[in-house]
This record gives sequence, C-alpha cells and structure tokens, in this order.
Amino acid sequence: MPIHFEDRDVASEIEGLRSALIVPCNLCPAVTVAVREDRPFLRFFKSLVRSEPFEEYIDALRAGLAEKGVSTKVFRSNLYHQWFLCMWTARRRETLRKHAKGYDAVIVLGCESATETVREVVSTGVKVIEGMKVTGIMNGRLSFRLPGNLCFDRSKVVPISGQEVA
Repeated sequence: MPIHFEDRDVASEIEGLRSALIVPCNLCPAVTVAVREDRPFLRFFKSLVRSEPFEEYIDALRAGLAEKGVSTKVFRSNLYHQWFLCMWTARRRETLRKHAKGYDAVIVLGCESATETVREVVSTGVKVIEGMKVTGIMNGRLSFRLPGNLCFDRSKVVPISGQEVA
C-alpha cells in the first residue's frame, strides 16, 4: 500500500522567496489526499493520469503561495512510469534539473526518497522544501466502482517501526 502523509506548513520556509517549482510524486501523496477526502483516487472516464482530489490540493497550495507573493509552476509527470518520483530515469531527472534552475525553491510533494531525488539534481542555491511528512503506511482495499472510479476503501494508517501515528 502507499505511504501516508500529513501536510507540512511551508509558509516559514518560503519567506522571502519569489518563485517555487512544485514537484509532486503522483501516487502516494495523491492516494493520501483522495483517502483523506473520501473521494476516488482516479476517475478513468475523466482523466487516466490525474487524481482530481490531488489536483485540487495542488491548486490550493499554489493559491496559498500566490497570496504570499510566490509564483509557482507544477513540474508534471503524466506518464505512469514517471509517477514514482524516487524512481525517475536519468533523463527525467535532467529535465527537472533544467526546469528548477529558474526557481528560488522546489517544493516536493512526496517522501524522503522523493526529496532526496530532487536534492541530487537541483542546482546549489535552489532551496528544496518538503511539502509533506510521512506518517505511516496505508492499509486498505483497492476497489473499482462504476462508472470507472478507482478507490481505496477501509484505509487505515499503520505506523512505520518506531513512529507513532498522529
């Protein structure tokens, strides 16, 4: 099952910045948001590659940053094999490196491994900010509901060894 996250307040970390590139991992954080909102993870007849709840989450993050004077862009990864940020190819990482050069910061929506992937490729001087915090692993049932919705049912958070679930 996917990793479970809690949101981090990035307000203090963006203080004084003018621009940020948001780099989402498209599986675990998207599942977390869908489960939290009790909504389908994917709606196949609406979009095969984007989770509507997660897209709304990213839009709200961007709006909050815009209110603080930070311009943002999202670094999209629409191909399924690019959904796992921690397993990106060298070519995908190079594309991120080039895009990140034009920003003061990169906000990673993913686990520590995703954040490390970003840290390895961004230029010195570009701040890397973790937008989410790992709280455990989700345990639940994957289900398909008509008319083409992929959902997670009966989900609960299982703590990672040595961690307490909030």
